[in-house]
Amino acid sequence: MDVASGVDAVRADFDAAIAARGLTQLRRSAPRTIQVNVGKLCNQACHHCHVDAGPKRTEIMTRATAERVVELIASSRGVKAVDLTGGAPELNPNFRFIVESARILDRAVMVRCNLTVLFVPGMEWLPEFYRDNRVHLVCSLPCYGPENVEKQRGRGVFEQSIDALQRLNRLGYGEGLALDLVYNPVGPSLPPPQSELESRYREELGTNFGIYFDRLLTITNMPINRFAHQLHRWGRFEEYMGLLVNHLNPATVAGLMCRTMVSVGYDGGLYDCDFNQMIELPIGASGEGRRLTVWDIDDLGALAGAQIATGAHCFGCTAGAGSSCGGALA
Repeated sequence: MDVASGVDAVRADFDAAIAARGLTQLRRSAPRTIQVNVGKLCNQACHHCHVDAGPKRTEIMTRATAERVVELIASSRGVKAVDLTGGAPELNPNFRFIVESARILDRAVMVRCNLTVLFVPGMEWLPEFYRDNRVHLVCSLPCYGPENVEKQRGRGVFEQSIDALQRLNRLGYGEGLALDLVYNPVGPSLPPPQSELESRYREELGTNFGIYFDRLLTITNMPINRFAHQLHRWGRFEEYMGLLVNHLNPATVAGLMCRTMVSVGYDGGLYDCDFNQMIELPIGASGEGRRLTVWDIDDLGALAGAQIATGAHCFGCTAGAGSSCGGALA
């Protein structure tokens, strides 16, 4: 299968599904957020990870690419927020450079933190660095108790996560500095209602550990990469895809993150979202399937109006209450 026919094949079903509900093809608004995936190196190897990140991954953003990303942030006046992800973004040697440069440019900075990275040898400086740069932290914690967390993320992760959150609270996070938590289902199911689960998290974490936070974000597991492989091992991939397709909610489409965000890969490639990046579906994918990079554009605002590349995984963002990097959509 060539690139063009491959792109058309993965796009067709989702585009047809939203068209059948009277919705037009997805197109971009002016980008407000640039999400930068600095690489796949991580101190964890979670079962649900759509990045396939882990301790042995070597894909990592170079200094030259990081400097070009900062140049693009500076020239893209409409971009107000920089969202750093990975892997564990903090393990990239250019992490401090990107954060400090974005703050000098007066952009808000968000970091997607797995919490346990604070205990990696040599990373003891992180909490104070977050505080001093007023970084908005979005931290993974798939349950308020140890069983589900360790089932998904590994032994000992829950205890370290609680220690990390308590330390962040002492520095002002959750009380002036933004601290959000992220819930992913352990298995092939949709997240429960976000507001109800947030209340339970507040009660359990507050009562048992004295932890406070700003918001809980519920995110659907995407049927790609590591989670897709797990579904196939369970013999439940088709079942899960059916769940997502049958719960398509048209009310979520207007708020999809791909409309106002651009995703940048560790090698400088440009994508509509981090999920498209992981299946190598480039931004503006068309019949020719040409991939744009940070060296091909000087202002991300030029992407406004472009068609968004879609695939079967897009049903994950539009099922039920919807899912995005900012949690539920409806």
